[in-house]
Amino acid sequence: MRPPANDADRLARLRLIRSENVGPITFRELMKYFASAAEALDALPSLAARGGRRKIKICPKSKAVAELEAAEAAGARHLYQGEPDYPTALAAAEDSPPVLLVMGRSELLNHPTVAIVGARNASTNGRRIARAIAAGVAAEGLVVASGMARGIDAAAHEGALDGGTVAVLAGGPDVVYPEENRGLYESIRERGAILAESPPGLVPQARHFPRRNRIISGLSLGVVVVEAAVRSGSLITARLANEQGREVMAVPGSPLDPRCRGTNDLIRKGATMVEEAGDVLGTLEAMRGDGLSQPESGRFGDAGASAGEPVSDDVRARILDALGHTPAQVDAIIRDLGLPAQTVLTVLLELELAGRIERQPGNMAALVGEVE
Repeated sequence: MRPPANDADRLARLRLIRSENVGPITFRELMKYFASAAEALDALPSLAARGGRRKIKICPKSKAVAELEAAEAAGARHLYQGEPDYPTALAAAEDSPPVLLVMGRSELLNHPTVAIVGARNASTNGRRIARAIAAGVAAEGLVVASGMARGIDAAAHEGALDGGTVAVLAGGPDVVYPEENRGLYESIRERGAILAESPPGLVPQARHFPRRNRIISGLSLGVVVVEAAVRSGSLITARLANEQGREVMAVPGSPLDPRCRGTNDLIRKGATMVEEAGDVLGTLEAMRGDGLSQPESGRFGDAGASAGEPVSDDVRARILDALGHTPAQVDAIIRDLGLPAQTVLTVLLELELAGRIERQPGNMAALVGEVE
């Protein structure tokens, strides 16, 4: 994605991503359709109306300015995709955040990184292993990313403090959660980096954590899971890492411990078994040199196309009928309908802005809400 042209463009981009029904994938689509974020903002009402929504809430300028002021007061700054400090590895993920907030050592965001995640109710041995792996890989130049939760996350951050660690928060960059990790938060802010997608002051809710997890995996060459139950947020991070083309590693544990069933299952399904820092370093050695490339421009649409071209009601109905509540490949919809790709992509953009569909990584789309 091209870098912001100036401060006015930065403000317009912030307003765009904070507007209703504009997620990272839709943001990227809009930036391909329009010459600037300001033009995209002006077009939102008409695009949403074509998708079936009478009114869409656009982030007012005053609210965006207030966010910038709150970030400055908290010691954070906004980092826009396309700018030099934006993490290159994360930019390679198709649903990477258009805007991040960072505190501390932003240069760490572009160092080779490994994520270490795991159970909140971790065992003493699990914490010890996570701390040792983090310290070992950090000593060899890798940055350690995690989510600053209690348990394995906290132990990983502690182990990597001397070498470099990035804490990715589910809420705003100034919101410490859990409160028991305040001391750790302050240490990371001083010696590492704090990263968030949400605006200052936002208290994390359950739906924010999966979004946080895709940033943790997206920053990293690979993800190490240390203790995770069968239903665990850490397994979501592992799944996202796999979808993003990252290496998935897991530390084995006792089959008698429920906290190890998820990690053992990852190994059974093909994750690389690791027991110490050397195993992790060996697994990631080849990837450290290759790097990760950004998505090809035009995957979802043509940068020179126009979103203003009218589409007939009949064609719009055919596209809507082809969608279901189970995510479907957009390329498959285009093939099945035999319509021009740009026509389908334009209608999908309008439907998402209207809140009727959801775009998902992997070039997928699905209906949301009640079946009509």
